[in-house]
Amino acid sequence: MSASPPLVIKVENLSKTYDLGKTQVKALRSVSFEIQKGEIVAIMGPSGSGKSTLMNLIGCLDTPTSGSYTLNGQLASAMTENELAQVRNRDIGFVFQVFNLLPRATAFHNVELPLIYKGTKKKERETKVRAALAEVEMLDRMDHRPPELSGGERQRVAIARALVNEPALILADEPTGNLDSRTGGEILKIFHKLHGEGHTIVLVTHDRSVAEQAGRIIHLRDGGIEREERKGA
Repeated sequence: MSASPPLVIKVENLSKTYDLGKTQVKALRSVSFEIQKGEIVAIMGPSGSGKSTLMNLIGCLDTPTSGSYTLNGQLASAMTENELAQVRNRDIGFVFQVFNLLPRATAFHNVELPLIYKGTKKKERETKVRAALAEVEMLDRMDHRPPELSGGERQRVAIARALVNEPALILADEPTGNLDSRTGGEILKIFHKLHGEGHTIVLVTHDRSVAEQAGRIIHLRDGGIEREERKGA
């Protein structure tokens, strides 16, 4: 019997409470799940279900009130701020709805930035950036700046930037939210291709058609897991 793929994500009884003056808001309530290397998983739910809070915790952008989160064998709560910053740059590739590209920088430089922060040498940076842009079919547009690119092209550049450090996890927050349906479909095809190459991907979405691209859907409601759905189950 073959061994199971290693765990990229392990979430145990994760909770997050925000103090708003005299009011406490329980944004996340004792959430637990695991994601194996090479899986594509969607986290789905309506507005206010806890999706954004969970994404921020998985992305090491916030800390839980209680419970634990382990990424690639590392316990997030045991890391310093500097170590968390390194994890965000090295182990997680972020793809956002609003692209988050520098408008005055070329596509090449936008993709190169995580490698600069990491201290990668120039020649190696160039090789990696070209490979990432080729992966999303944007090599011929690498000298263009975001205002000169369509929405779909900007998202391709953002995906290349997420890929360039060869992260353990690609975390995509509403990645087609600002795109028309045809362009959104093209972006989802890229995620499928990356999944086929062995990348671990988490899609955070309220859109059923996006969630259905995943092999597993974790449904959130009122800060907790309402149910899990597996493709073909």
